[in-house]
Amino acid sequence: MSNSVYEIITNKIMELLQQGEIPWRKPWKSSGTARNFISKKPYRGINRFLLNCSPYSSPYWLTYKQCTEKDGFIRKGEKSQLVIFWKWLDPKNQANAEDTGTEELSPTTGKIPLLRYFNVFNLEQTEGIPHPPAENTINPFTQIERAEFIIDNMQCRPDITHQGDRAAYSPMFDKVTMPARETFHSSEGYYSTIFHELVHSTGHQGRLGRKGILEPSYFGSHLYSQEELVAEFGASMLCAASFIEQATLENSAAYIQGWLKVLKGDKKLAIIAAGQAQKAADYILGKEDTDPEITD
Repeated sequence: MSNSVYEIITNKIMELLQQGEIPWRKPWKSSGTARNFISKKPYRGINRFLLNCSPYSSPYWLTYKQCTEKDGFIRKGEKSQLVIFWKWLDPKNQANAEDTGTEELSPTTGKIPLLRYFNVFNLEQTEGIPHPPAENTINPFTQIERAEFIIDNMQCRPDITHQGDRAAYSPMFDKVTMPARETFHSSEGYYSTIFHELVHSTGHQGRLGRKGILEPSYFGSHLYSQEELVAEFGASMLCAASFIEQATLENSAAYIQGWLKVLKGDKKLAIIAAGQAQKAADYILGKEDTDPEITD
């Protein structure tokens, strides 16, 4: 695959990013959209994207207080995810006096916007709280020959298993875990997802040795977010090599857009990630001119 094709894919994604908000859709049927466990209300905006992209299969999230009120507890060592919440305060209401500051009033309502932060945990990070039953979904799946060829012929390929309700790469075990093929809304969505995880695997010390995989990071951190950009750019390039990019490109752009928001919209990081993704795609496609990302 020539660099010109990589450039075409990168340019198309960047063009989509310039067009405004793109809704991201999880390409397989999971337990549902991220929502609060107590209120059952779905999260919105960037909260919805971040929580849906988390490495957990349960759609339910709750605060530490909500967990204890349900007689549960957070497992030791688990990390929370930050979510934001906008609230409009009426400065005429004395109950809001301690919350109001120097924020500007809304010209239409005369109220003050207050941004609040909450730390939430996924239901899978808790103990002692019964989990709602998951729904089983079966969709027709058709193998795409070119994509299968790329996967089968990847050099030093990690183990791949199909189980559970999440797609993930484990650097510790050098293993890719995927949901069952029949849970994906489309065959193209399946291959885009497994390409994403295989690009992650190229960061292993036995392959390209990429910082985003070698160094420990937590979900939503700067390093984690950068690695997600690399994986999705790489997946888009491999979809192009499989001739399925038209069915996956818009969702990939939306995924990249979401992580760029976490990185404060720094488009330069997208270009850097695209360059790293080229090396990862070359590695998976068996090209010999790939060099390790980490040097002394």
